[in-house]
Amino acid sequence: MKSLRFLAAAALCFRLAAADPAVDMADAATRFVAALSDEQRAKATFVWSDDERLNWHFVPKERKGVQLRELGVAQQHLAQGLLGSALSQRGLLKATTIMSLEQVLQDIEGPKRTFPRDPGMYHVSIFGTPGPKGTWGWRFEGHHLSFNFTIVDGKVAAGTPAMMGTNPAEIRQGPRAGLRTLAAEEDLGRELITSLPEALRTKAIYDQKAPDDILTVAQRKAKLEDKRGVTLGEMPAAQRELAIRLMREYLGRLRPEIADADFAKIEKAGLDQVLFAWAGSLQKGDRHYYRILGPTFLLEYDNTQNNANHVHAVWRNFENDFGLDVLAEHLKNGHGR
Repeated sequence: MKSLRFLAAAALCFRLAAADPAVDMADAATRFVAALSDEQRAKATFVWSDDERLNWHFVPKERKGVQLRELGVAQQHLAQGLLGSALSQRGLLKATTIMSLEQVLQDIEGPKRTFPRDPGMYHVSIFGTPGPKGTWGWRFEGHHLSFNFTIVDGKVAAGTPAMMGTNPAEIRQGPRAGLRTLAAEEDLGRELITSLPEALRTKAIYDQKAPDDILTVAQRKAKLEDKRGVTLGEMPAAQRELAIRLMREYLGRLRPEIADADFAKIEKAGLDQVLFAWAGSLQKGDRHYYRILGPTFLLEYDNTQNNANHVHAVWRNFENDFGLDVLAEHLKNGHGR
């Protein structure tokens, strides 16, 4: 589809610029908004204070924002450039592949759906006025994909919630058979649980039955009080490194400058306190769920729907999703009044 064709090339152009992430995002968003018609701009742009900024989800539903399929080719390139300004190359590859799975679902399910499967039904929303020094935000969202960015005083304050999902998790027929878009998220999690020493593995598996979905679903403010599991401080060195690789797989959806800053905050809060927990079967192809829970963040993964061939994988920040913690400090210090 046209909306996907040159996404990687567009992202590469932004990466070569090598500017600050917030500067790249502001530049990309400004170019995108300027290219829209009045009607398209009315759909795509919101005042900064609009409650819609917090109205995120990852299921097929009515959404606000301008859809890729409503855009001309030149406008699509600019929308693609905006997404490319925030994601890593690996994250971009995952995102575009997730979008392409809509055509696979269309082929499997047929056209008679309330919300059709369509790689063009991904929405771009801009909140506030993009600029190199300002406070604003943006979202790129559709089925199984939601990226939310907040920029405060010209700095990236948050890149969460950040959600990716896949259906099918593994394509099992046709010319793309064998494709697993989020393979690393599944394989690293299973390698971690199965390689733990028996006593720690028993402690990490808190339920033999996996939940039907990620527990926080699309809460505006993520909350999870269940502290069962095994801490990284309890793990042998090899498993501790596996857990860190798994966390970095999720963080690495975003460009390195953002991912590294987020991981530094996790280290500061205390890696030894981070908990890993599993529910469900250890066998590939069976229903399973895992999470990594830290003092400041939550990583959740499930593969339970559609006969355990349907993945949801999300990264949340307990206090700073949508930049709310940074914004609160910003206002406390007398800014924005």
